[in-house]
Amino acid sequence: MRIKENLFQYIDSNRSVFVEMANNIFDNPETAFEEFRASGLLTDRLRKKGFCVESGTGTLPTAFRAVYENGRGGPSIGLLCEYDALPEIGHACAHHMQGPAILAAAESIKENAGNMPFRLVVYGTPGEEGGGGKIKMLEEGCFRDIDLALMTHGGPATQTDVKSMALSDYIVTFRGKSAHAALKPEAGRSALDGLLLSFQGIEFLREHVKEDTRMHYAVLNSGGPANVVPAEAAGAFALRSYNSLYLDEVAGRFEDVIKGAAMMSGTTAEVEKGRRLEGKVPAYRLNELLMMNAELIDAPNRRPAREKTGSTDFGNVTFEIPGAVIRVAFVADGTPSHSQEFLDAGKTDAAAGALVSAAKILAATAHDLIQDPRLIEEIKEEFFETKRRLRQAR
Repeated sequence: MRIKENLFQYIDSNRSVFVEMANNIFDNPETAFEEFRASGLLTDRLRKKGFCVESGTGTLPTAFRAVYENGRGGPSIGLLCEYDALPEIGHACAHHMQGPAILAAAESIKENAGNMPFRLVVYGTPGEEGGGGKIKMLEEGCFRDIDLALMTHGGPATQTDVKSMALSDYIVTFRGKSAHAALKPEAGRSALDGLLLSFQGIEFLREHVKEDTRMHYAVLNSGGPANVVPAEAAGAFALRSYNSLYLDEVAGRFEDVIKGAAMMSGTTAEVEKGRRLEGKVPAYRLNELLMMNAELIDAPNRRPAREKTGSTDFGNVTFEIPGAVIRVAFVADGTPSHSQEFLDAGKTDAAAGALVSAAKILAATAHDLIQDPRLIEEIKEEFFETKRRLRQAR
């Protein structure tokens, strides 16, 4: 307990440094993969505090990896942060708080962890807002050097997450044959007909998928004026499920719908696959540990775990290794992220308090894992068993 008190004291004594850093990022919002200022602020501080820092990790210039090793062996704990803003509105998702909170936690552990062996790996992960930076980082070998991943996020309540939605994006382009719609319609093959038939096919498919499945579509290109049979039409499609493996089955049926629509309309269809966000594999034991430490520091507005959340590239990480995010309250209950209300709260005393609370929860949780490596083995065993059950449930 004494070590945790030292962790908390370090964070409190450096509070102004981390709050000022968060405010700096908030005042200078940078969108996906353009976060050079934010990335520079965070890596400069990490270097100053003795971390070995690699900037521009892989092919992403604003990604980074910072490592501190205490002795040889021991657990390898990943601390992940985001720092991209939303286009036009800015930091209305509170990503400006994540990096400073992660750094506060990492520094406090480094300065107070004693002789137990461990490794801290701080990953800067750009482009969460629609860019899927963590997906690219995974493809390039990141996160393979950690036993588990911890993150934080601001929100209306202090809680953890259980599941997130897997997501597959598509752009589908139908191509047919143009003709005069009045004088010789029989010579044409309408690409728009193909697109509309695909929409109708999805509507019929909705009845025959599991309840937590979501399917969305939108017209990108309708093909031109009404008096011409359109030779080309395009649509955007998104498929979601809380089970990544089940989403693969839905995706196969979706592609059959597209093929059928093309056959019925006498057109061809080109399917371009976009982002693939995996569904989170729940880490119940790790969630319990985070909330135990949230209770220890009396974090505000503690609530039960969110059973279901939206889609995030953190899901791709937690599909491969155990991971959890602690959300810390700084806005009123019911306040949605990506809103003006979320943005307006970004530099309040509540936001500063949430940053400090998040740092303490993460530091205390990392301390527990360092002091008792058996916890990590329990978390890993649970992770693989849960993933096995998800395969059976698809």
